[in-house]
Amino acid sequence: MPLALPIELESVNCYLVLGDDGITVVDPGWAWDDGEQRLVRALAAFDAGPPDVRRILATHQHWDHYSLACRWRREFGTHVALGREEHHSIDDYEADAPPYLHQSELLRTGGAPDLAALMDARTRPVLERGLAFDSPDHWISDGERFDLGGVELSAVHTPGHTRGHMVFVEDKAGLALTGDHILPRITPSIAFENIADPLALVRYLESLRLFLDRPDLGMLPAHGLPQPSTAARAAELLAHHDERLAEIESHLAAGLTTAHDVAAAMPWTRHAKRLDELGPLHAMTAILEVSSHLQYLAHVDRAASTTRAGVAHYELA
Repeated sequence: MPLALPIELESVNCYLVLGDDGITVVDPGWAWDDGEQRLVRALAAFDAGPPDVRRILATHQHWDHYSLACRWRREFGTHVALGREEHHSIDDYEADAPPYLHQSELLRTGGAPDLAALMDARTRPVLERGLAFDSPDHWISDGERFDLGGVELSAVHTPGHTRGHMVFVEDKAGLALTGDHILPRITPSIAFENIADPLALVRYLESLRLFLDRPDLGMLPAHGLPQPSTAARAAELLAHHDERLAEIESHLAAGLTTAHDVAAAMPWTRHAKRLDELGPLHAMTAILEVSSHLQYLAHVDRAASTTRAGVAHYELA
């Protein structure tokens, strides 16, 4: 069911698994009243309420997937499970700290000091203040299986969007709850988390290829409508990143060297906006996306990098 969100992204898809031993919720959404009440009404349709939820599985630790899980854990004692590698962001989290300290550092490395200073000055949004952001009861490992009372989900570690992102697969029905790893209309942001993996794009592309190598599955995403094929969509996303990498290489060939300058030469969003037409948050995401692609090119020896005065410069290998 789509649960409303208090942000630009309108909704997140929450899934209920109705097992013989109770109800499991996957990605319960943001800890705010509108979304929570929608979930409560959905549970009421099965003569249940929040105390009847046996467990919560979260695909990853972003607010729109995990924060209500933390609230219900505190209020109702609900058992919560999350991917093991998400501990990096949870361990680093400080409620009173500016929200983009790590991203500001990456912006400076990417040659965008003015935007970095702007992000340094930002305070945590009101909608994030006071939200619980706790460690789960259980850290999920790759390949772990969950018997949910006649329904078995297996966890597939799919790093990229976040370090500990998990996709949950139900092999008997041929379905995958893909979280933000495979989305039907957009490619997820890469490494938009408190402590990002410098090789996040490498991990993401490897994680996408997992769904080319296994039997095809129906796709139940965290945003957007269900789709018939994880393999087809994974192939589309891989092709998109190949195109982006080739485009970035062309800008390196033209003499651009920093993530900021390359991002400024590229179109953004389906409306093909320039970097300076984006708001600060989206501009930051764009530059960090280019940084992740440049790091990928260096990792596979298609580019070389040097650091001068704290700024990473790239050229074709």
